[in-house]
Amino acid sequence: MVLVLAISSLAVFADELFTAEDIFSLEYASDVQISPDGSQIVYVRNSNDIMTDGKNTNLWLIDVKSQQQVPLFSDDKQYSQPRWSADGKKIAFVSNLTGSYQIHVHYLDENKTALLSQLQTKVSNLTWSPNGKWLAFSQKVKAEPTVIAKMPKKPKGAKWNKPVVVIDQAYYQADGKGLVTPGYQQLFILPSEGGTPRQLTHDNFHHRGTLAWTRDSTAIVFSANREKDWEYQRLEGNLYQLQVATGELTELTSTPGKEYQPVFSQNGKKLAFLSGSNALNPYRNAKLHIMDWQSKQVNVITKDFDRSVRDPQWLSNSRLAFSYDDFGKRKLATITTKGKINDLTDTLSGTTLGRPYISGSFTASSNGVMAFTAGNPLRPADVAVIKSANKAQVLTQLNDDLLAHKTLGQVHELNYKSAFDGEPIQGWYITPPNFDPKKKYPLILEIHGGPHLAYGPHFSAELQRFAAQGYVVFYNNYRGSSSYGERFAMLLKYKYSSTEDFADHDSGVNAMLEQGFIDQDNLFIAGGSAGGIATAYAIGLTDRFSAAVVVKPVINWLSKVLTADSGLGQIPTQFPGMPWEHVEHYWQRSPMSLVANVNTPTMLMTGEKDLRTPMAETEQYYQALKLRKIDTVLVKVPESYHGIAARPSRMITKIEHTLAWFEKYKTATTPLSDVN
Repeated sequence: MVLVLAISSLAVFADELFTAEDIFSLEYASDVQISPDGSQIVYVRNSNDIMTDGKNTNLWLIDVKSQQQVPLFSDDKQYSQPRWSADGKKIAFVSNLTGSYQIHVHYLDENKTALLSQLQTKVSNLTWSPNGKWLAFSQKVKAEPTVIAKMPKKPKGAKWNKPVVVIDQAYYQADGKGLVTPGYQQLFILPSEGGTPRQLTHDNFHHRGTLAWTRDSTAIVFSANREKDWEYQRLEGNLYQLQVATGELTELTSTPGKEYQPVFSQNGKKLAFLSGSNALNPYRNAKLHIMDWQSKQVNVITKDFDRSVRDPQWLSNSRLAFSYDDFGKRKLATITTKGKINDLTDTLSGTTLGRPYISGSFTASSNGVMAFTAGNPLRPADVAVIKSANKAQVLTQLNDDLLAHKTLGQVHELNYKSAFDGEPIQGWYITPPNFDPKKKYPLILEIHGGPHLAYGPHFSAELQRFAAQGYVVFYNNYRGSSSYGERFAMLLKYKYSSTEDFADHDSGVNAMLEQGFIDQDNLFIAGGSAGGIATAYAIGLTDRFSAAVVVKPVINWLSKVLTADSGLGQIPTQFPGMPWEHVEHYWQRSPMSLVANVNTPTMLMTGEKDLRTPMAETEQYYQALKLRKIDTVLVKVPESYHGIAARPSRMITKIEHTLAWFEKYKTATTPLSDVN
């Protein structure tokens, strides 16, 4: 009887850990939209479908006062872009309710839904006019493909091969889409009670992004790059005013760089917008500006604020809300038109399930109530509200049914200095469930992508799985990461990858060893994208890691920038010149330059359709390691672009292959905790 009880107890305990299957059960909130009067919130509730290996995106409605939530649309269809009308009585959204993605409007009091459109291509930037009569949006209008040679007529019934594709654009491919089909994003308006959409822009330029209606509903302000060589000017863009009745277009800004994300104050007398420098740097802070609408005079509000402003929204005619990233967290703050900033919360988080990237969004109402996605190290995003002088309230508990009875790894902050130059580096580590500091644990160093992105103390399904298997997981924001200001981000200019960012990682491992609970004979390293580059570079500089997992890396910069979809923007900002002009510089930054030093067993993993770090990069490294007879395997992810963990099973595949590879090389001498 005692033996049976012991076995039963172990079985219950094992079920309490975070498993691979649990990933299918995770949910999170996104695109939270608060009503104009602050009384209700509509949001997208994201969940996974284990039968289709896809995502469900439904719309749920929350009453702020009672905190009661009800499904608005919750079925097997997909819903996105919920947007309130100015009177708060209607919600426009995009859905495939009828089989294709169309614009709909739901009437709340009547509980009726109207189908408004019969469009042929994807809708974005759905925006109500203030008078409620119109919906503006952007949509791609196809253009005729380039034809060079006239082919003979095909005989009736003949079966010829597909015609060739002629490409003459500089930007001709996009990760996640493949070849870019000819056409341009144009602006349209549609009557909110149904009718025929009317195209407002027609020139061969892209018109997209945030759309700001003037208060009288007669014009729309938007950002566009309308220069002839726009493909080569990735850092340029001006604000334009478009008269809806006549189509007249007026340029509002013309300063060097990009002006974007316009939003009018409640009385329509001020226009807030963001700007980015056109300096050829890999990182640029976004600055907040305010234009007096009558005089068109512009003032920079955050000139001396060393963080990048995100998503400005008016709370009153003299105060705005915005978010910004700071030391690994996303903050919600207010700012006056004089530039006085007041932080409200640093809990915007939780909309990236895989790895602990900074994420989260918010919306503001006219009475000062704001809704946002709130997450923490142990939970993905829920819906929360906050008012300027009040504490935030979390209104949902989307994952408590799954995670409340799970024993998750705990997240701890670790600050240390880089051995390269003493630069302060912020990091975090996750300890396994039932962690015992008197025992020794294997360590996984996991490196984020970007490199101008940032990790933080946020929920991560991937890292929680590693912790559940008995690993301590360490991650950091190495030099070049965002959320620390321009100086820190620019430390990697012309040095990505290099011995400098390697020192940040290596010093972090040493700092973890000093904690006393890490087994120095069981150190592992992994990373994706920029993290994959850093991982491949690191194993060319050190043999301290027992095994490595290199995910979607750049191995040879000389080949990468001329075959990937990002070359037009990456070459002028991350390199001193063209690859044929600076061969040695490109080569020194390439992990391939160090491949002769590699002795670490290495798993490589990349999507077969990746256009950001093309498969040929991974295959170069695989063949080089095989020629050197280093133990290596190549995992190709079918039908996947750069985001190989976009589907639940793909995320599980990435995690479980990484764990299996590390288990293969983990020594048996490690005294693991009882969780194993």
